[in-house]
Amino acid sequence: MRKILILLLIIASYSSCKSSKKGRNSKVITKKSATRNVSKSRTTETSKITSLEEQIIDYAKTFEGVRYRWGGTDKSGMDCSGLVFETFKSHNIYLPRISRDMAKKGTKIKLKETKKGDLLFFKTGKNRRNIINHVGLVIAIKNNAIYFIHSTTSKGVIISSLNEDYWKSSFTEARRIL
Repeated sequence: MRKILILLLIIASYSSCKSSKKGRNSKVITKKSATRNVSKSRTTETSKITSLEEQIIDYAKTFEGVRYRWGGTDKSGMDCSGLVFETFKSHNIYLPRISRDMAKKGTKIKLKETKKGDLLFFKTGKNRRNIINHVGLVIAIKNNAIYFIHSTTSKGVIISSLNEDYWKSSFTEARRIL
């Protein structure tokens, strides 16, 4: 039995090396067509390259729906500064962990100069203490509305608009980190 198996393996290996005549539907690959395929794949790879701002925004969006947890920095729960801290850290940009300290980094910009990837800072709460205690990451600007991702105590990580009355009245400043 063993001899038969060895004989079959030898026959199979020799038969796989034999050449065959071309059938009607066989294709011949030439250097020209191979080159064309390579250039197509390079074009596809180039079109997939995204800006650092887009990469950061895409990463932040992976946390959408995560519940709020004070001091949290992962998918089991996170706070607003934890979301921004972890998002930038994942791209080797290290910011302070607390929103009021983040507000000291980067460049302060006018609201009308805001772009995707910028940070928005807020003073929230009933008595609107005189300290920054909330941060959001700008993800889009459409029809004169600024949309940002952040983590709220009531809804967790969500996307909001700066046109909403609460956020408009709590807004303090915008800063550019990138």
